Amino acid sequence: MRYAGLIKNDMVNGKNICVSFFVQGCNIHCPGCHNPQTWDFDGGEELPKNILDQIDSAITANGIQRNFSILGGEPFAEQNITLTYTILSHVRQKFPDITIYAWTGYKIEDLWKRDAITKNTIKLVNVLIDGPFIKEQRDVTLSLRGSRNQRILYKGKDF
Repeated sequence: MRYAGLIKNDMVNGKNICVSFFVQGCNIHCPGCHNPQTWDFDGGEELPKNILDQIDSAITANGIQRNFSILGGEPFAEQNITLTYTILSHVRQKFPDITIYAWTGYKIEDLWKRDAITKNTIKLVNVLIDGPFIKEQRDVTLSLRGSRNQRILYKGKDF
């Protein structure tokens, strides 16, 4: 398995301080994408065997509990969904009260039509930002989104 990176104190991708995990690989390839270096499923770095321990340590570093974000690349790509589910189920079990954010270029309506692992992965998320990045709708003033078509969806309200 490969991944694009881990940011231990991220103040951009989520609210408050987050630990952000970037999956490697995306099959959507939005023109103007913020992370085109994450498109190649064979790119990035080899996933360390202790990645879950690294994530746990980052979430609780210096006695400050952080939220968790997963983005990429495309966390809900078929090639990444098992890794995404594994990481999110671990984080949710270990830290049940933190907010989990996920970004996807797919619309949630399409994800709900997919397999059980995709549906179970969605259920682990508190805030899902969905929809492809559309360069012509780019808006740097938006919170958590790169373009106006993208939606911020909240568990218990929108899904």
